[in-house]
Amino acid sequence: MKKSLVLAMAMALGVTASAYAANPFTDVPAGHWAYDSISKLAAAGVIEGYGDDTFRGDRLMTRFEMAQIVAKAMAKGANVDKLAAEFADELERLHVRVSALEKNSDNVKITMQARYSMENTKFGDNKATRNRLRTRIWFNGKVNDTWNYMGRLENTQEFHRTGRNVSGGEEGTSFNRAMLTGRLGGVKVTAGRQDVFLGDGNVYDGVIDGVYASYGDKINISGYYGKPTDLADNYGWTLDKTFGAALGFKLGKKANLSVAYDKFKEDADADDVDVISANLYGKLADKFGLGVLYMHTNTDNPAHIVDGASKNGFVVTADIAGASYAKPGSWGFSAKYYYAPAGSNLQHTMCGGASDGLHTQGYKGYSLSGSYTVAKNMMYTMQWFDLKGREDGVKNKAWWNEFQVRF
Repeated sequence: MKKSLVLAMAMALGVTASAYAANPFTDVPAGHWAYDSISKLAAAGVIEGYGDDTFRGDRLMTRFEMAQIVAKAMAKGANVDKLAAEFADELERLHVRVSALEKNSDNVKITMQARYSMENTKFGDNKATRNRLRTRIWFNGKVNDTWNYMGRLENTQEFHRTGRNVSGGEEGTSFNRAMLTGRLGGVKVTAGRQDVFLGDGNVYDGVIDGVYASYGDKINISGYYGKPTDLADNYGWTLDKTFGAALGFKLGKKANLSVAYDKFKEDADADDVDVISANLYGKLADKFGLGVLYMHTNTDNPAHIVDGASKNGFVVTADIAGASYAKPGSWGFSAKYYYAPAGSNLQHTMCGGASDGLHTQGYKGYSLSGSYTVAKNMMYTMQWFDLKGREDGVKNKAWWNEFQVRF
């Protein structure tokens, strides 16, 4: 670096002959003409030298290296207008490189949620309890302007567990979601291991390995095809394919209607289950909503329906207000009445597994749920389920508590 540039840069940063740390470079002795200026520039982070603690002042510097020093000086508030004008082209190139680096650093976003839950259940005469902590880490990466990648790492820790032996959800860590989301023209597409919510969760609320696509707003057409992973992994059923389609309508600003057909099958067609559903939900007031879901199942396989069980049923939902993680003090309450048909509940993630064992005969009963946001990104939820089989009257009850944080 030339003598004039060192002195000019140091003066621009307000250098005086004292009040700065000792020179960090071994090849700049205390008696050197630039000792004080180099010390100030190094302390300010404008110059860094080399990894071996040397400054190498006799080495010719490239224009781009000098532009980097000018850029750092400008960031420190130094008045180096003449140098900035001299190295304008290099600074522009440096700005492009820095902008690209900053853009790439924001390309992947990580979000997390942790949920501690306590459940008490009673299935007929069998009681069970369970306390656990579930932690999820979501990775969201931008592939390009229209496509994104999402993956999820999940860990479960069991603190206490008694009673029934439920498959799935044991302790461990797994990378259990991986999907691409984007658009093909006007069609929204999600491909990979993903969650699907069929029949308002009363048909299948779980995972598929496959493709889901939807098109339209006021009138929406959607369809999917894949493998119902939860059924294959958790229950050992032979159902290994699922596909379906739905047609949705916005009825003004406060109501929605959808009709759907969902099919779960085996290659040999031995365990096919068909579900036809219609769902109407609307806001009757600013904070009050009401919904009715009708379901009809079509299966004669004894693995999914007992002889003579009804294949028709419905679920009624009433919602008041709604808790939001972003609004401390917000709350919500929901009540449901179930009269579900046999074969409809293929995978229903009722908290505490309240409807487990009732899918072959259908079930009736109610649930109550309340949530309260205790602080930003922190919510407490309590749920109560009181169900019984439509054929044999066996009672299933579940009380669920959870505290969840998101960040």
